[in-house]
Amino acid sequence: MEDYRHILLIKPSSLGDIVHAMPTCAAIRRAYPKAQLTWLVKQQWAGLVERIDGVDRAWPVKSTLKGWLSQVSLLRAERFDLVVDLQGLFRSAAIGSLSGSPLLVGFANGREGSPWFYSKRVPVPQSEMHAVDRYLLVAKAVGAVESGAPEFRFRIPQTDHEEVDRLLSQSGVTPGMSWVAMNVSARWPTKRWPAASFAETADRLRQEGCGAVVMIGGPDERAEVAAVSGMMKTPPIDLAGATTVGLLPALLSRASMLITNDSGPMHVAAAVGIPVVALFGPTSAARTGPYGVGHDVLTAKIPCSPCFSRTCHNTLPLECLRLVSPQQVLAAVRAQRSVKMVPQ
Repeated sequence: MEDYRHILLIKPSSLGDIVHAMPTCAAIRRAYPKAQLTWLVKQQWAGLVERIDGVDRAWPVKSTLKGWLSQVSLLRAERFDLVVDLQGLFRSAAIGSLSGSPLLVGFANGREGSPWFYSKRVPVPQSEMHAVDRYLLVAKAVGAVESGAPEFRFRIPQTDHEEVDRLLSQSGVTPGMSWVAMNVSARWPTKRWPAASFAETADRLRQEGCGAVVMIGGPDERAEVAAVSGMMKTPPIDLAGATTVGLLPALLSRASMLITNDSGPMHVAAAVGIPVVALFGPTSAARTGPYGVGHDVLTAKIPCSPCFSRTCHNTLPLECLRLVSPQQVLAAVRAQRSVKMVPQ
């Protein structure tokens, strides 16, 4: 078996996809413990990659073409002996090729002509395969054999926990208090469960004694959070925009569960081991659902779902999500809470 010493993993985005790549990173690290492992990532997600166990260096890149090209000479100077491209697009494959590595590995069915650049192409046997398992095919192809369940390991600094505890305390959530995280936004409008449904669910959670409801999200998701909060009888705790992406693992590890649309935070929550209740409409839980056991995915079984479209063409707009009721979500939450209360 080859003994790679300088490995570049290319997975620049997005948040959920980066989390999906964590077990592949862990497998490669386990196979080549002495290697220097660098992860090329878009600047906005670098804070999360820095906290992934097994990564020696997060290499941030600006998401413009100029930003990518400016890294070529710097990457070549590193003299990588293995480059793994998990993104599978023209830009990621091209930068992998321009790095000068003798071995560039990627998917045989990569898009935008990316396989043309690869010196080793990894076939994907089926389309309905979870992204985590698909990425692990690449790990296997470079000699990183499977060893038990896929591993999601963050190295969360104590300072992250302290910062999160400070933010929660300032908002009225004291140490030891149970709280439910809620993520009401998503990049695609077609992935968003109605604001009124989130609001009704949040109010009922408070009434049923599930603890505080804490809204999470980025700075650009404040409008969606405000829409839900404005419909609630009891205002939630709003942390949208109050934390960096790097703080997400520490924040979600403190929650009792996450109620969410199909989104990046959903995957972070599953990775840190808290139960997830997820609303799915245009996307496939088989491919990108919360990974592992103990999660609930709710969706309406209608003929056009999953459509993988950012625009809804159904006669009844967003029917796949609108048919999921707050009562169904609350039933899933109650089931999760009853499981947690059963002595292990």
